Amino acid sequence: MGKVEFHHGVGDKLAYACRLLRKAYRSGARVVVTGDVATLTALDRQLWVFDEQEFVPHVMANAGQTLAQRLNETPVWLSTDPTTAPGERGILVNLGLAMPPAMDRFERVFDVVSSQEDDRQEGRRRWKAYASMGWQVQPHEVKE
Repeated sequence: MGKVEFHHGVGDKLAYACRLLRKAYRSGARVVVTGDVATLTALDRQLWVFDEQEFVPHVMANAGQTLAQRLNETPVWLSTDPTTAPGERGILVNLGLAMPPAMDRFERVFDVVSSQEDDRQEGRRRWKAYASMGWQVQPHEVKE
């Protein structure tokens, strides 16, 4: 089984995700980010403007959408369905409240949980589910 890095106590999930994705991009990782459509759309917008000096190449891949072949090499994919991302991708970032689908395709999962009560409660449920599935869960308390 894989490893889940559980980042909890995050004040602003989107800003945190932007920094996490910038770090992953700099290291050469190929990443899929999953969550609900509204969150991914907001993340898409924020990735364009969060750093004036650097751009994180990404593509928004909505379910059922056909994208140009040239976009397959884009290192960061934002999708409600992680199975749509082409090629080998080693990292899945979950920004949603639910268990991410197809997580067994990835070596590592980063689960980002805000300090908001509903998000924290769902995060606790996911933590228990990951552990019951045999995934190694590693907590990272974020103090922003």
